Amino acid sequence: MDLTLLLRGSALSALATALALAITATPAQAATSAAAASSSDASANSAAEQPRRDRRANRQRARSNNRANRQRARQGNRANRGNRQRAREAPRRQNRANRQQRRSDVRSVRNPSERRLAPRERNANRAAPRAGRAQNLRSDRRVDRGLNRRVDRQAERANRRGFRDGVRNERRGNRAENRAIRNRSERRGFRDGVRNERRGDRAENRRIRNRAERRGFRDGVRNERRGDRAENRRIRNRAERRGFRNGVRNERRGNRAENRRIRNRAERRGFRAGRRAERRFQGGRGFRNGNFRRWDRRGWRNDRRFGWRNFRRANRGLFRLGRYYAPFRGHFYRPLRIGLFLDSLFFQPRFFINDPWAFRLPPVYGPYRWVRYYDDVLLVDVYTGEVVDVIQNFFW
Repeated sequence: MDLTLLLRGSALSALATALALAITATPAQAATSAAAASSSDASANSAAEQPRRDRRANRQRARSNNRANRQRARQGNRANRGNRQRAREAPRRQNRANRQQRRSDVRSVRNPSERRLAPRERNANRAAPRAGRAQNLRSDRRVDRGLNRRVDRQAERANRRGFRDGVRNERRGNRAENRAIRNRSERRGFRDGVRNERRGDRAENRRIRNRAERRGFRDGVRNERRGDRAENRRIRNRAERRGFRNGVRNERRGNRAENRRIRNRAERRGFRAGRRAERRFQGGRGFRNGNFRRWDRRGWRNDRRFGWRNFRRANRGLFRLGRYYAPFRGHFYRPLRIGLFLDSLFFQPRFFINDPWAFRLPPVYGPYRWVRYYDDVLLVDVYTGEVVDVIQNFFW
């Protein structure tokens, strides 16, 4: 019994010891494995970042190289510009120095002490410096030309100039010689002959002109008198004719006035009868079945109350109604005559002139309506569409 307990206790103690050793060994191994993993990650990260570092270093070196190249190029450009500027200014400086030297030579020649010398000596002393100065000027000009121009162009231009100058001089000499010969031979005889001829022509022309003027004046006076007589005769004949015509006209006007009075009376009676009949029948049926009078398109024009022309002249703005819009698209103005028939679209209520007296038009009755057609005014029978009366160019 005791041996069994002992063995059991030793087994349990061994198991406990093993468990304790396992527990203590596990954190150390975990720490070791974590350190190994971290070192492997660091090495991997450093290996991945190495190309980026290399590219960044390359870019920095390229930028520094480009900056250095630009600086060297700028310095070289500045040096070249300075050399070109000095090369351009060198001839100017040389010319300025030459001018100053020539001025100093001229001033040295103009010495007041030379005035006391004899004229011949003074002229001789002045001639030598002038010749030398001219020679110096020529040499300076040649030097300047050699600096500014090329040798081949200079030779070519010199040849051209020489050829042109030779031809010009030859032509000028020929012209001058011909002119001198011509002047000598022609001036004396030709001028005298021309002058005498011109004088004779002037005198002859003067005599002819005087004769023509006298004859023309006389003929003009005669023609004028004859014209006056003919004009007076025509005026007198016209006056006589006018008197006769005026008498006839007055007689006709009297007859017309009398006829107008008679017609107006008849029209008033007919108008009243028509209005009464219209009120009775009230509409198209009444007109068709009734006995309305026909529109008189001449009678109202002789009535002074309907003088729309004078009224329009005094009220121009009233006759400006604006643009006319045709009832259907693509229609253009065509002058209409009495007796034609219109489509019902052209005498819609929007084209009616509801107040004819505002435009000094006569009032309408029965089936008649004043209708606007572009700038014209039509009197239309709204039952049949017949155009009864037309006034062209009524509106502006």
